[in-house]
Amino acid sequence: MIYKIRIILDAGEDIFRDIEIEAKNSLEEFHNAISQSFGFLGNEMASFYTCDTEWNQDEEIALFDMGENSSDIRLMSENFLEDILTENTPKLIYVYDFLNMWTFFIELADIGEKEAGRPYPNVLFSFGELPEFPPEKNFKAEKSSLDFDDTFENYDDLDFDENWN
Repeated sequence: MIYKIRIILDAGEDIFRDIEIEAKNSLEEFHNAISQSFGFLGNEMASFYTCDTEWNQDEEIALFDMGENSSDIRLMSENFLEDILTENTPKLIYVYDFLNMWTFFIELADIGEKEAGRPYPNVLFSFGELPEFPPEKNFKAEKSSLDFDDTFENYDDLDFDENWN
């Protein structure tokens, strides 16, 4: 089976790639196809994130396990498109280069049959040029219960112990 997938850069302007790839490919192979289709070298850390229909991020599937111990983190090399991206769960989030946070929205568009003689993965359509720098993100912080003023004149209200060291 062949997946036809749209990968959209989280940016103000339309920048996307449509890729066909075999459903049996690992997420690591999909990561390589995405990085090549957008012109990245592919040598930065990256992760896929499962998400719901509203793009709310859920579980991470990482390129490498960076933990000190053997952890429960899911790895791209051990997970396959057909198990992660389905008609019931057609969306993923992909983040490339954690210092720059290139963020992409991935959506399964169609499932078809493999065509003899056609190499996969295959870039079907490319629209827009990758900007020189990643688009800025507006992360929302949770509202703090503390109300800090910009002058920090009321240190006594913060419960700091004067002799803390």
